[in-house]
Amino acid sequence: MLSNTKIEKQISFWLICLLTGLYGTIYGQGDKKYIRLGNGQYNDKKFAESEVSYRRAIDKNKMSSDAGFNLGDALYKQNKYDDAGKQFTDNSVTIADNNKKSASLYNLGNSLLNNNKVQESIQAYKNSLKLNPGNKEAKYNLSYAQDLLKQQQQKQQEQKNKDKDKDKDNNKNNKKDNQSKDQNKDQNKDQNKEQNKNQDNKKEQNQDNQQQQQQQQQGISKEDAQRLLNAIANDEKNVQEKVKLAKAAKEKVRTRINW
Repeated sequence: MLSNTKIEKQISFWLICLLTGLYGTIYGQGDKKYIRLGNGQYNDKKFAESEVSYRRAIDKNKMSSDAGFNLGDALYKQNKYDDAGKQFTDNSVTIADNNKKSASLYNLGNSLLNNNKVQESIQAYKNSLKLNPGNKEAKYNLSYAQDLLKQQQQKQQEQKNKDKDKDKDNNKNNKKDNQSKDQNKDQNKDQNKEQNKNQDNKKEQNQDNQQQQQQQQQGISKEDAQRLLNAIANDEKNVQEKVKLAKAAKEKVRTRINW
């Protein structure tokens, strides 16, 4: 027979197990309730409301892979690609079932692709196909993402080539500009030299003209002076002759006096 103490211990143990089971059942029913509610809202395209319901389900059971997966879908439908990608990433870590994990990784690839993270989406599709090689949609999206990546890389390479050509053209233009500047400098120097020569020539010509004018002025004044002197000399001779003639006339008159 069992002692009372042993019986009490066994009763306590089974009571704990019973309570734990009931708690887990109730707790599990709580998250499933919100999952069902969220699914109805999701089907009615009420994605923001379904997001709230799935989050409540996760609050009830943080290990609920279904609630986490559906939450990622609700976020994806609202174009919250960053949040959806994070949710699918976290969910793929906690899921044990390979098919569900593959589906989560596939949705992760879709979120990354829509967020223009093409290279990361390629890796997500590859990881999804490793777990479920028969996923045709994952194969199609992987091929699409790879083609898109090639196009982006080609555009980047073309842009790099264009930038290089622009740099070459700019360098050529700079060289031409520098050459033209040098030519202009040389031309300006030559022009300055010519101008200086012309100025010097003009100065010399002006000096020569001034000297000629001075010489001409001096020559004219000498000639005029000589003429004046000659005129004066002639006038004096005329005056003297007139005086002599006058004296001679008086003398002649005086000798003709009658007695």
